[in-house]
Amino acid sequence: MRITKTFSAIASAFLATQLLCVHLSAQTTLVNDANVAVAPQYDSTHVYVAPEDFDRFVASLIATFGGTTTKQGVFTVTPTASSTISQLVLTPVGTLSVFGFKTPIPYPFGVERTGYLVIDVNAAIREARAAGADVLVTPFNDPIGKDAIIQFPGGVNSQLYWHTTPPSYKPLETIPENRVYVSSDRAETFLRSFLSFSKGEIVSDDDRAPGIEIGRPQETYRRIRISSNFGKLTVFVTDGQLPYPYGRELTGYEVTNLGETLAKAKAAGATILVGPYQADQRQASFVQFPGGYIAEIHSVVKK
Repeated sequence: MRITKTFSAIASAFLATQLLCVHLSAQTTLVNDANVAVAPQYDSTHVYVAPEDFDRFVASLIATFGGTTTKQGVFTVTPTASSTISQLVLTPVGTLSVFGFKTPIPYPFGVERTGYLVIDVNAAIREARAAGADVLVTPFNDPIGKDAIIQFPGGVNSQLYWHTTPPSYKPLETIPENRVYVSSDRAETFLRSFLSFSKGEIVSDDDRAPGIEIGRPQETYRRIRISSNFGKLTVFVTDGQLPYPYGRELTGYEVTNLGETLAKAKAAGATILVGPYQADQRQASFVQFPGGYIAEIHSVVKK
């Protein structure tokens, strides 16, 4: 009888332990599967221009792509003392956060490429750390919510946002692509980290992409396209030996008619740096807007 009771106690303890493990495993799965993204129209390219170029740059963007802006203001958007002109530009092909700092820019602001709106900034930080990203700036309060800056393997910096009052923007007509250049040494680590964080998927992985896309038309290179709730991301795996302006652009914008868009850009004070050229079922060009911002602009070429 004593042996039976002892066995029964051991069995009960084992069952309780198994149930606890299942519960903890389910919790871990929920954390690992959490998608903190909102939608592509809430993710913005961060553009830093001199204050004297601010209005000219914003006007050029609107003249080129169309869209609207939020009210311009002067704010402190960093956790330490600073002052910047700030305005959101909402175009049908992508959102831009424009900054014109009146003071020196505190480190590491100014080198982040994209701001991602997240459902919960603390949950996003946990997800980023679990995915192998570094937290360069821990969450801090800004005038409308909270922010943080993370760095993915390969040196890709992104800002995370959370707004006290959730914004409401129209869906984009076309989703822009975040254009990331990484070395072959860090490409796989970056991919694992970003895919884990974004819960995205690889749309294509071409290890013989046409080199004209990176200014080396006689060669090939590796290009990976990714899609997630954060939008599109294109990874350029190169040896870093890139002619200007490749690697300087932050975002690629898809338009219906490239020729018409380039004409509007030139009329609005922009300079055509590259192209147009055709590759990967797109006609593309590189444009520099007033204030120095460089963008890739493309339209789809149907088969």
